[in-house]
Amino acid sequence: MNGNDDQRAQAIPVRRRLPSPGPQQGTQQATRALPVHPDRQDRPAPQPATAPGPPPAPPRQKLPRKYLWRRILVVVALVLALWLALLAWAGFSAWGAVDKIAAFPTGDRPAAGSGTNVLLVGSDSRAGLSSEEAHDLGTGGANVSEGSAHTDSIMLLHLPSSGQPTLVSFPRDSYVPIPGHGRNKINASFAFGGAPLLIETLENATGLRIDGYMEIGFGGFAGVVNAVGGVRMCLPEAVKDDYAHIDLPAGCQTLNGKDALGYVRSRHAFAEGDLARAKHQREFLAALMSKIASPVNVLMPWKLHSIGVSGAQGLAVDNEMSPWMAFKTVWALKGISSNGTSVQVPIAGNASTNVGDVLLWDKPKALALFEALRNDTALPTSVSP
Repeated sequence: MNGNDDQRAQAIPVRRRLPSPGPQQGTQQATRALPVHPDRQDRPAPQPATAPGPPPAPPRQKLPRKYLWRRILVVVALVLALWLALLAWAGFSAWGAVDKIAAFPTGDRPAAGSGTNVLLVGSDSRAGLSSEEAHDLGTGGANVSEGSAHTDSIMLLHLPSSGQPTLVSFPRDSYVPIPGHGRNKINASFAFGGAPLLIETLENATGLRIDGYMEIGFGGFAGVVNAVGGVRMCLPEAVKDDYAHIDLPAGCQTLNGKDALGYVRSRHAFAEGDLARAKHQREFLAALMSKIASPVNVLMPWKLHSIGVSGAQGLAVDNEMSPWMAFKTVWALKGISSNGTSVQVPIAGNASTNVGDVLLWDKPKALALFEALRNDTALPTSVSP
């Protein structure tokens, strides 16, 4: 090796091997050593990857129209079923509280005619009334001894096989034969023998067979009137009757239970006496039943229940009457003032007897009326309301 070779060997630096950097140090150095591309200076630093979330819920699919209508119909059917069940509960719960009695007489009775005849009786029974309630209604004591009950109203509702109903009043002072008791006022038959003797007396006097019986006392009558919120009546003249405990002005007004009871019992305030009372009873009964049968009372179960429970207090029916027959009776009475006929037994005059002043029937006209009812024919023109 010559001198020149020695000089070049000395000029070449000797590279010493450095120790390998640790993982962190090497990364920092590598990071500093990496050049930043001019296009990437504004880009955000990459974020670490996250775990994937649950897949999105599939979109809800609309039911086909036919299935939607089916659901609506099912809901409507359930609501309707519940409403009908409540109506049935209201009706049958009230019907269960009604007193069922053996009202029909035994022995020979008239043959059945056309249509159906229901006897409606308003009695002076205080059943269900306390002494305080009886005093408030002006009816005297709360108890009436057996054998002393009387009828304040006697009416026959004739339901024809076809056509409109007829309501006939029998004034309670009518002078008729009472089986086993001779001739007397017709309401005495009720005092002597209750419903069976009253029905027997009427059947013998009219030749009509009685098919149903309904009786309501003072408490039940006033309770029903109050339950429907009173009954509106238009009085042509003022009515003041101390015996009936009323003092009513002339004109249209709503009568509550107490005033309504006094109005249908009053006869001393009118020149026609018992005849005027019978007429007022028919008018008021039609107005009351029309109010009871209004949609707001019939279609609302709680209202129907309230009316039924109030009416059941002091109400009695024959033990053969069905709830359907009772409903038909109420519905027929509802239409008496607008579609039916309301009359009273033709009266020939009055007389004084050993039982007091009585009313005598006009026999030819009365028999013509009874014949028309028995055969479902038009009433004779001689019969007046």
